[in-house]
Amino acid sequence: MNSLPLLVFIVLIAAMVLMTRSTKKRQQQATQMRNEIQPGNGVRTIGGMYATVKEVNEDTVLLDAGPGVELLFAKNSIGAILTDDEYNRIVHGIEHDLKSDADVVPDDASSLTETDDESADAAAASDDKAVDLGKKDTAEEETEEAEKKTEGPAESATAEAKADEEPKKTDGDSDTK
Repeated sequence: MNSLPLLVFIVLIAAMVLMTRSTKKRQQQATQMRNEIQPGNGVRTIGGMYATVKEVNEDTVLLDAGPGVELLFAKNSIGAILTDDEYNRIVHGIEHDLKSDADVVPDDASSLTETDDESADAAAASDDKAVDLGKKDTAEEETEEAEKKTEGPAESATAEAKADEEPKKTDGDSDTK
């Protein structure tokens, strides 16, 4: 008797049991989190809105989203309860960092050996002339067009001859086969 189909069937049943078990565990954690909501907590809704809990009812939560803006949400629409530091960082942009009281240590030693003269030289070196990438400003194009209009017939003939000498750019298509 061949036991391979029986073994495959058992493995599939075990996988389904494990998947439903983890889903049920996540649902219980979400329900527990929503039951722990207290007025004053900062929350994020499943839609991504940040607000402060003002009032908690059996199935609903009244949220304060800003000055004079109160919104009534279903309790199951709360995605996460945020810590005070996290809520202030996201909503108000306030960084509360306990490390700021400690001395700042640079990542590498180069900032410790650099003098003010060297940093000024480095700044001056970065202000060199711009590299010409072959692109022309619209102002340059307009002045060239104006010069062509004011040129005499002899000058325009030499300009056309120079243009003929330069290789022309193509988009990859050619007549040669």
